[in-house]
This record gives sequence, C-alpha cells and structure tokens, in this order.
Amino acid sequence: MASAIASKMGLSLRRKQPKTFNVQIATMDADMEFSCEVKWKGKDLFDRVCRTIGLRETWFFGLQYSVKDSVAWLKMDKKVLDHDMPKEEPIMLYFLAKFYPETAEEELVQDITQHLFFLQVKRKILEEEIYCPPEASVLLASYAVQAKYGDYDPNVHKPGFLAQEELLPKRVINLYQMTPEMWEERITACYAEHRGRTRDEAEMEYLKIAQDLEMYGVNYFFIRNKKGTNLLLGVDAVGLHIYDPDNKLTPKISFLWNEIRNISYSDKEFAIKPLDKKTNVFKFNSSKLRVNKLILQLCIGNHDLFMRRRRVDSLEVQQMKTQAREERARKQVDRQRLEREKQLREEAERARDELERRLLQLQDDAHMANDALLRSEETADLLAEKAQIAEEEAKLLAQKAAEAEQEIQRVKVTAIRTEEERRLMEQKMLEAEMMALKMAEESERRAKEADQLKQDLHKARESERRAKNKLLEITSRSPYTPLPLSANAMPPDIPSFNFSTENLSFDFKDTDMKRLSMEIEKEKVEYMEKSKHLQVQLNELKTEIESLKLRERETPLDILHNENADKGNSKQSNFKKLTLQSTKSRVACFEEL
Repeated sequence: MASAIASKMGLSLRRKQPKTFNVQIATMDADMEFSCEVKWKGKDLFDRVCRTIGLRETWFFGLQYSVKDSVAWLKMDKKVLDHDMPKEEPIMLYFLAKFYPETAEEELVQDITQHLFFLQVKRKILEEEIYCPPEASVLLASYAVQAKYGDYDPNVHKPGFLAQEELLPKRVINLYQMTPEMWEERITACYAEHRGRTRDEAEMEYLKIAQDLEMYGVNYFFIRNKKGTNLLLGVDAVGLHIYDPDNKLTPKISFLWNEIRNISYSDKEFAIKPLDKKTNVFKFNSSKLRVNKLILQLCIGNHDLFMRRRRVDSLEVQQMKTQAREERARKQVDRQRLEREKQLREEAERARDELERRLLQLQDDAHMANDALLRSEETADLLAEKAQIAEEEAKLLAQKAAEAEQEIQRVKVTAIRTEEERRLMEQKMLEAEMMALKMAEESERRAKEADQLKQDLHKARESERRAKNKLLEITSRSPYTPLPLSANAMPPDIPSFNFSTENLSFDFKDTDMKRLSMEIEKEKVEYMEKSKHLQVQLNELKTEIESLKLRERETPLDILHNENADKGNSKQSNFKKLTLQSTKSRVACFEEL
C-alpha cells in the first residue's frame, strides 16, 4: 500500500515539473544561456535578460533571430516556441538595439544602455552597414581607443600597441596608400587629445559623431510604388524616407512620424495614411509578407518613441535621469578627488626625485673632494721628497765649493817659484776659480729650487687643509633634509593630509522654467561651438590624408558623400529641405517616381 502511494506521488511530481528548453542569448558584450519554460512568452524571456544585465531602458531593445534569408524580432505577447525559428537547442537569439534615439546624449540615461549602443554602432560601422567617411572613421577610432585604454601615456602606449585592434572599415584602409603604422600614428594623435575623458564620456562622444552619419539608425527595405519603380524604404527614429536604390545616403522624400495617421498592410501591399485628410493614402509593395510585418513593427515602435520624446517624461524615466545625474555628479567628485590625489602624489614623487638627485650630487661632490684630497697629499709628499733631495744637493755643492776655496789658499801659499810653474799655477788657479764660481752658482740655483719646493709644499698642505675642510662640511650635512611642502601640497599618505567631502551636497531640483530655458539656450550655443570644432577637426584630418587617396578605389557611396560635401549638404540640411514641401506634394512625388 505504501509503495503504491509513493509511486503515485512520484508520478504526480513528475507531471507538475514544467518542461523547459535552453536558449542562448548573444549580446554585444557577452553570451548568456537560460533555461526557459515552454509556456514562456517573448516578454518573459526579454525581461529575464534585461534583469540579468541590469537594463532599465528596455524600450530600445529586442530579441532578434534569423529566419531563412532575413531577420525577425521576437514578439512580446507570443510564446517563444510559437515563433518561426529553428528549434535546435540551444535556440540562438540576439539581444540588440531595435530602435535608435534621435539624440543619444539626451535620451540614453543608463551607462549599460550607452555601452550596448556604442558596441552595436561600432560594429555596424566596421562591417560597413553604416557608411562612415575616412576622416570621421579616424576620429571615431580615437574615441574607441580612449574608451578601451583610458588616457594616452607615451611610456605605455608605444608604437604598435594598436596593431591587433580593428578600428577602421576595410574600405577606408584600402582607399589610401597608407601603412598600418601611418594609420596608427594619426589615430594616436587624435587619441592623445582626449585626455581626461572617462570610458562613458568617450563612448558618448563616439555616438554623438555617429548619429550624424546618413545611414545611422536606418533600416532599409526594397519596395515598389504604383508605377512599379524599384525604390528603398528607410525607417528610422524621425520618420519614413524614400531612397533611390543606388543612393542610401540622400533620401528623395521624407515623412515625419507626426505627419502619419495610420499604417497598415494587406498581403504584400503597404498603405500609409497621412494626417492631412486632403492627402491621398500612398501605397507601395514589398517583396514578402514577412518583410511587411517587420516594417510594421519598426514603424509602430519608432512612431511611439517619436511621440513619447515630445511628451513629459514618465515618473520612471524622471527617476532614472535623476539617479543618472546624481551618479555622474558622484563620479565627477570621485574623479576630481583622484586627480587631486594623483597630482599630490606626483608632486611628492618629484620632491623625492629631487632629494635623490641632490643626494647623488652631494655624494659625487664628496667623492671628488676625497679624490682631490688624496691627490693633494700625494703631491705634498712628492714635493717634500724633492725639497729634501735639493737641500742635500745644495749642501754637497757648498761643501765642494769650500774644498775648492781651501785648495786655492793652499796653492797660493805653496806657489811655485819658477815662472812657468807660476803661469801653470795661475792657470790652475784660474780654472779653480772658474770651477769655484760655477759651483757657487749651482749651489745658489739649488738653494732657490729648494726654496721654491718649500713654497710648493706649503701650498700643497694649504690645499690639503681646504679639501679636508670641504669634505668635513659635506659630510656634516643631512642628505635627507626634505624640501619644504605646503599643507596643500602634501601627498595623500602623509598623516597631516585631510580630504573631506562631508559638506558636499547636490541639489537637482529645477522648478524655475526661466532658468531652465537659459540653460537650454546655453547648451545649444555650446553644442554649436562643439559642432564647429568637430567640423574643423574633421576637415583637418581630411586634408592630412587627401593626398594619399587612391581615386580609382572609391566606392559609389564615397563618390556620393563627396558630392554632398562639395554642395554643403548634410543629413540635417537634406532633411529640412525635404520636409519644407507639403505632405500632399511629397505623396504625389512618391507616386510619380
């Protein structure tokens, strides 16, 4: 009986245990694997991924999968296994940005959101899904290097440190007669100018430049109008754009999302109903029903975000922005504190190096003085020896002179009487006198030389005395006397140093609309100045490498971009020109293409 009950319980437990399947999620940063229940819908899996990576700005992202020769996005309200996708486990899905912001700096709040966008846009540029001109590619590469390596340090970042990095599109590399070393030199020159920027700031600067590229955030689809003309439909954050198939950079017609009332499709036919009731509905055909579904998803999502940006932020977004501002302010204070500590430490290290230099100098001076003292002692001993020898020689010469004088006296006393003997004696006397004179002169010279040697000995001993005094003076100094440092210049590890942030506070409340307007106007002016600086920087880069360009390797998009640049056309200026026309005239123009 007991065994029967146990077997029944085991069977009931096995029945209650939910069936699962494995899913592998590839983000731009890492790969993850989840065990999902069969009943899970797309939203359940999507929320699980967002919680895992700590993402709150979920409205930009989606889960993408490959189906046949195209891609599709997981529907939030549909079971995961009900989607038309390969069911081999683990099921492969890609966590990617589905919708792009109009202005990255204003809309992207979380660091993780910004980082994922940076990685995705960077990959699209390198894989040439987004066209990027060469000069902008170099500048973007320098910001990517700043984000990865931090501040440039010539002692660390030596030539060749970017050899294994993929930083430029292959199209750009092939377009110029430049070696990898030359590209690295130009990227490093720009990289060195970004000193002081954090990873988040460098990534945001990258996105601010990238968002002005013509193909940024645009999803392209092949369509045909009523006349059967092949065209490209572009869907992005601001509206719908119609392109010539050979020109993805400059749209022929554009419609803002706030000009569109309704979007629908029937089979392969797509219908766009403008807000202007006097304007006819314009239609186009796509190649597949699946493409129409994807276009509709992107249109609805981009339209909702477009209208959402123009309303007051929700409480959740306001809270996120407040937290982000507080976090940025805290990071700024921490960065300033670290910079100050780094500066103080560098000053302390410089002071230590100066002390070590002075110690080495004093040691060198002591060695030199000691050597000079030894040489002086040796010189004094040598001079004393020479003086003694000279003195003995002088005494010997004086003795010989005395003996000669005695011989003269003896010769005079015992003078030979005969004349010859007298002359001979006189001659001998004369020779003896000459010899005596020479002996006297030699004795005098030797005496003078002895006096000179005595003077040299006196000088040598005087020099020895001075050298001893100098050595005594050097050795009596303290070689570790520290340089005077002010209280503000002490290194952080010295006990007297104190850095307090207890009284630091931040107030992010802003109810004064007039002040807010002034701040917005100030930001606009700063943005214009930054844009001018950026344009100057891009023009300088373009001028530097223009002479090395191989014109025959230019792609059609390179030629189109150069034509737009020569005409002074940009993404923003083209869009303004197109939207100046009435909706009705633009619809008519689309149907006549």
